[in-house]
Amino acid sequence: MFIDQVSISVKAGDGGDGCCSFRREKHIALGGPDGGDGGRGGDLILEVDSSLTTLIDLRYKKLYQAENGKQGKGNQMTGRSGKSLTIRLPPGTLIKNEETGELLVDLKEPGQQFVVAKGGNYGQGNARFKTSTNRAPKKFGKGKPGEAYQLFLELKLLADVGIIGFPNAGKSTLISRISNARPKVAGYPFTTLVPNLGIVRLEEGESFVAADIPGLIEGAHIGKGLGHQFLRHIERTKLLLHLVDFSDVECENILDRYQKLQIELNAFSESLFEKPQILVATKMDDPQSIKNLEKLTESLTQMNLLVFTISSVTGEGVDKLLWKIKECLAAEKVDDDAEF
Repeated sequence: MFIDQVSISVKAGDGGDGCCSFRREKHIALGGPDGGDGGRGGDLILEVDSSLTTLIDLRYKKLYQAENGKQGKGNQMTGRSGKSLTIRLPPGTLIKNEETGELLVDLKEPGQQFVVAKGGNYGQGNARFKTSTNRAPKKFGKGKPGEAYQLFLELKLLADVGIIGFPNAGKSTLISRISNARPKVAGYPFTTLVPNLGIVRLEEGESFVAADIPGLIEGAHIGKGLGHQFLRHIERTKLLLHLVDFSDVECENILDRYQKLQIELNAFSESLFEKPQILVATKMDDPQSIKNLEKLTESLTQMNLLVFTISSVTGEGVDKLLWKIKECLAAEKVDDDAEF
């Protein structure tokens, strides 16, 4: 199950109290105060685990609490500090204070750690309060409470390339061909219900991460279909592949679908709309697609779009597309040279 938003409560450990104790041993008169300090409370730590891709592990447990520090003991024995608690999260997780909306940290790098709640400080034992004028103090310190917060966690997948398009445009077929991702592929809309991440390897040392976003429809930016729920997962990408099914018998529908999806991107986020894009004409193994491409070549040229034609079934044009993606990612921009 893909879960990308959760709310949790976190509580660091409380500090242990100091001890009030006096040394009492045979043949030792007036041993004096020997109460030890308490232990420090454990921290609540967030850590990035690159093997995770969802927040599902946090869905059913709502309270995370680190261990409290132990109380000090006699003979100036310090109490044991509480164990810190580490919560492992997938890369790309935003941590926000749910009460204030403040962004606390954006966890991106593998192994990155963030102490979200600090453990309480320890209380001092009465041995620390001994002075020349007060040789038998009964005063000792109380441990401080650990920090506690209500957090909102939001996952935004980290991918170099976002694959978008209307349902049945061929997104899942493409990502299953070019990467290690194995999404469900079928001949009906919305077979993909969650984003899929795949690592695309071109040659030794050359790779990028692609994200297949569930099919968008008109009105996605206001919550229709699945688009509004998952559009945020392509906000971090450097490049968008806009897949359009060119096998439609109604040629005029092809550019209409392209324009509608561009409107949805702009309505959701202007920065998302302005990301570099490649228009990918899919299903070119269908004779109807070739006819439509011939009819639309002039219009596509006038729109000054970077266009690639592919068939994910036969593999036609896929390698050329992948190397263009690599080139665009390296340059962090897309040329205006269209290829037909």
